[in-house]
Amino acid sequence: MRILIIGGTLFVGRHLVEAARERGHEVTLFNRGKTNPGLFPEVGAIVGDRRTDAGLDSLKGRTWDAVIDTSAYFPRDVQGLLDRLAERIEHYTFISSISVYAPADAGPDEESPVIELTSEMPRDRVTGENYGALKGAAEEVARGMMPERTLVVRPGLIVGPHDPTDRFTWWTTHVGKGGDVLAPGDLSEPVQFIDVRDLAGWTLEMIEKGATGTYNAAGPAQPLSMREFIDVAVDTLAEKSVDLRKVSEEELLAAEVAPYTELPLWIPAASNGMSRTSIERALSEGLHLRPLEETLSDTLEWFRT
Repeated sequence: MRILIIGGTLFVGRHLVEAARERGHEVTLFNRGKTNPGLFPEVGAIVGDRRTDAGLDSLKGRTWDAVIDTSAYFPRDVQGLLDRLAERIEHYTFISSISVYAPADAGPDEESPVIELTSEMPRDRVTGENYGALKGAAEEVARGMMPERTLVVRPGLIVGPHDPTDRFTWWTTHVGKGGDVLAPGDLSEPVQFIDVRDLAGWTLEMIEKGATGTYNAAGPAQPLSMREFIDVAVDTLAEKSVDLRKVSEEELLAAEVAPYTELPLWIPAASNGMSRTSIERALSEGLHLRPLEETLSDTLEWFRT
């Protein structure tokens, strides 16, 4: 297949490129040429800004079998791209997020309502308050412009080698060096995440069979508690003894620790539905999730380089 990847040189995009090439596809990148510009010198690239007419016009006259969009944050990002491409591509994949779902204690599935983009929310910048609503609105633009030809993938926390966010990596480095390790909140609460390599490989499989519709993509396949996650991390990574330091949810909130961002994986129990997201639909379509030990080891090994 001839595949155009929007982005393609940062984290999810670079793993999609690698997975596509391993599977024998012809890949072209479209990006601004600012992030890791020399990463794939042997891959065709179109340099342009998707948020300008001049950048989008550089796509004119080209056709692809499939487009994977890793970098759309606003509805207008999808609108502008598909204005140029909808009639000249067979399949469009939009990488969205489980952040489209409203915080709740119950886990969402693909039929759960998404956050509405209201008039009070800014449309010119991404914030913690409007990120999910913007992604949800962008999904709707894609479905409207390419009905029956759009695949929407809603990943949870994406982890693994080349992760620029330091969220999951924070755990591997702290556990790896041993000593005091924070054990936050209710340790029986679940955590969810997906290895970027599993996400990339499965997304390509879905594109190859022309799959459409909406899929949550997270892991592991079976529920994993924060305590189990820490225990596996300690057994896999710790170079010396670890002393778990339990800090209650009340103490964390009183200290104004920002859930998920300042303290990765931890979300207060009352709003931890995100970590109960249903992935049954994706599993039924062949989503394979590698062992946690492999993700932990590979992430720490990459970080140390």
